Formats: sequence, C-alpha cells, structure tokens
Amino acid sequence: MDPVAIIGNGPVGQTTALLLARWGVPTVLLDRRPERDPVGSKAICQQRDVLDIWSAVGAGERIAAEGVTWTTARTFHRDHELFTYTFAESGRAAFPPFVNISQSRTEEILDERVAAEPLVDVRWGHPVAKIDQDVDRVTLTCADGSTVVAPFAVLCAGARAEELRAMLGVGFDGHSFDDRFLICDIRTDLPGWATERRFYFDPVWNPGRQVLVHPCPGSTFRIDWQVPSDYDLDAEVADGSLDRRIRQVIGERPYEIVWKSVYRFQSRCADRLRAGRVLLAGDAAHLYSPFGARGLNSGVVDAENAAWKIAFVARGWAGEGLLESYHAERHAAARENLEITTATMDFLVPQSPAAAAHRQAVLDRAAEDPVARSMVDSGRLAEPFWYVDSPLTTPSPSRPFAGRPPRGDVPAPGPGVLVPDAPVAGGRRFRELAREGFTLLLAPGADGEAARAVAEGSAVPVAVVELDEVDVTGTLAPALDARRGEVWLLRPDAHVAAVLDRPTTAALTAALTRALGG
Repeated sequence: MDPVAIIGNGPVGQTTALLLARWGVPTVLLDRRPERDPVGSKAICQQRDVLDIWSAVGAGERIAAEGVTWTTARTFHRDHELFTYTFAESGRAAFPPFVNISQSRTEEILDERVAAEPLVDVRWGHPVAKIDQDVDRVTLTCADGSTVVAPFAVLCAGARAEELRAMLGVGFDGHSFDDRFLICDIRTDLPGWATERRFYFDPVWNPGRQVLVHPCPGSTFRIDWQVPSDYDLDAEVADGSLDRRIRQVIGERPYEIVWKSVYRFQSRCADRLRAGRVLLAGDAAHLYSPFGARGLNSGVVDAENAAWKIAFVARGWAGEGLLESYHAERHAAARENLEITTATMDFLVPQSPAAAAHRQAVLDRAAEDPVARSMVDSGRLAEPFWYVDSPLTTPSPSRPFAGRPPRGDVPAPGPGVLVPDAPVAGGRRFRELAREGFTLLLAPGADGEAARAVAEGSAVPVAVVELDEVDVTGTLAPALDARRGEVWLLRPDAHVAAVLDRPTTAALTAALTRALGG
C-alpha cells in the first residue's frame, strides 16, 4: 500500500500518522523545521475525549498521568465568585474531564510512539513547496527538489499554512483581534489552586480586563492577562512592572518565570476541508480564540475523523464519498467552535460602547441574579461535536437530538453522539472495543441473526456485540439507556451512526452503507 503524505509534524500530524498506522496504512510525515522545537508550553488543556483518542495509539494514559487533572472551573467578577461548575459524564470514563500538560511534552510522548511505529517515515527539513494532484494521486515537491507521491495527503502544517492553502485554492476567511494577551508560565506554590481553572473578570489587579489562571505540572501555573493593544513586555520586564503584575496575583511568595509571551489571535475557518485528495486538519483548517481550549482538542478529533476515512478508502472498503463526509462533519464542527469562541470574545472584548455597557450590566447583576449569571461567558470549554446532521448518520425518531446541553453537561446518547465509555468484559473499555471497526451492539431482545448476517456479508470489519455479555459492571446499559430490541451501529471513531428498533437485515445494511458514505 502506498504511503499517505502528512504535512506537518505537530500533534495533529503525529496523531494522524499513528492512527493510520493502526489501520495498517503507511505514512510519510513531512515537516519544514530541521527538528523539534520545544518552545513554550503552547496548548496545555487536553479534553477527556482527546485523551481517549491518544489512548488508541498508546499515549493517552501517559499524557494523563504526567498532566495536572482539574475538574472544576471557577468564574469571578472582581473578588466575588459568580459560579462554579464541574463536568458531567455518562457511563464510567477512563480519563478526567481535563488534563493540563504542555504541548511540547505531549509532542515528546507522541514522538516516542512514532519512533516505535515502522509504518511512519518522519522527514524533518522538508518544506513542501508545491502541491499537484490528479484523480489518482497527490504529488508534493519539497524545497530541495525531492518529491513524495501519495494516494492522499493531510495538511496539518499549523497556522502558517497560507501558501499551501493557496496552492489548493482554499480560502481562509475570518478576522484578527486587536487586543493582546500576556502569558506567563510561573513556577510557584499556590495552595488550593492546583486542581482548578480560575477566570477573573475585572479584578483589581487588572481593572477593566480579564485574567485566566490554569494549573500545570511541576507546581507551574499559566497566568493569561488581557493587556492593552500597545502593551510592551520588554518595558515591563525592565522597569519591574511585570514582577508587580505577577505579585498582584500570587502575593509575596517566591516564583520563577518558566516562559512568557505576548500574542494576538485570529478566528478563521477554511472554506473547504477537502481539496480533492487533500484533507485539511488542525490550525491549517481553523483558528480559534484560546478561551475554551478548542484549538488542539478540535485538531486531534480532525485527525481521527480523517484517519479512519482515508484508511477505509485506501483499503477499498469505501468509496470517495466517505472522504467528502470529512468536510461535511469537521467543517460543521469548525463552524460551531468558531461560533462559540467568537461569542466568548464578543463578551470578553466588546466591540462597541453598547456591547461594553451590556457586559458590565450582566457582570454587575450576576452576583445576585441567576439569569444574568447564565449570560456570563468566560469560555465554553472543549467538548465533542455531535454529528447529528451528518450524511453518515441515520436519524432515529425515538432518539431525537435535544440540542446543545447546558455548559459542562453531555447530551443523551443517540445517533451522531460519541458513545459513553464504560468497562467491559476482558478488562477492556467500550470505546476501545468500538474503535476496532464498525460495531453492531445488540440490546436484549435484538435479532442477532440479522446482525450477524450483515456483518458476515460486509467487506468492512463489523463486529457483533451483545450488550448483556460485555456489560460486566452494569454501567453501559443505563449510560446508553438501551431499550429492548435495539441495535446500535457504532463507527470506528466510537460515534453512534444509527440506533434501530428491531431492524431487518435490509435496514441494518442501509444504515451501514450510509455510514460508509454510500
């Protein structure tokens, strides 16, 4: 099998390569840099379901173990706590809701997995200068004149992929924010803060603006200040203002600055996530404000969605309609993330006097008014996108999607939703089982003969699993709210493709065909 080309050896590219290797698909992983450059902590907040994806390539448990687990998000206005929320789960999840660990450390752990994988060929110092493609292949020409010819390519070259997107004829509409933000990673001792994310509106030590504090490994805390557009970090360091700024947050305790940076950010989304035989993923496909931790988390889900679909097409198990579903699903996810993060930024950084007055009124009322409190937007944290409107999903009249649940909650299981996790027979987890291919999960009373006939007649890997036999702890059935006679069709990324009530062989075949992009 010819290798798939992956442009960009960041965490999205690494994950794509490792996931393709799980399906027996070789890859060539190209990066313009001469070597890994572990500068700063970058993206630190890894969501539970992303850790679950990394678990599939042997890295999730280690990333979670080395990171700092936090389960609580607190939001303050000045010195008054407005609200606190923790994160719901259905079933029994293998990972905590969020783990904080530097992106550079995550990359190191993934590098170890890549180095142990013979199907991944890593080539540093190979900037791609030209992309050509026809109906059968993609040809990448590198700056040194070498070429890589591949049946498919995944572009995950990060935020600076303008020239590569232009070669593909892909637009990248959006805008940049004028406000600046100062990040300092500080090693110090802050008792009671090690398992909480804290967000402050208008604190006395940053009046009129925001401060976000995240715990990190090694007694390190990331502090993120909104600062004026003309902010000068070097000047603050020189005159001692940075030290005073930090001490306003942490007090007189000793500290060490591990990393500091000032940044602006953009909100943008590619108009197409599939350009012929090239799929776009991660920051090359979308850029969001950091409030909500939706950048890297979304990019890793892009990687999983792209990997199983490319693998199924490359192995002849599905037609190219499955590749088009990558755009349909992940572009919809990108648009939702853009909508959510833009709403947060509109609240954090009002774009008009009227918006600023509204924000102030909401914050002033929120201490006593639950309605106003619900309007405070300090960032809706990363969560899976639910493929309820996907062309691969078969709707179920008995399980309609009720819309986006309240902040911190998860939706009821049903078509399009990521299936709950739970321990199952053999010391395994249910999502681990589901990610081996397509799964037909039989509730009690379901027609096992029809399901087995579909599985045996399918060219793709389809497992038939009886709920009663695998649900050894009694956790999975109530998490699913499984009903007698139902058959659940699960995709290789553990999303529910269909829930069918006492289906015939024809109905099961139709749902499977649809889930394969047919």
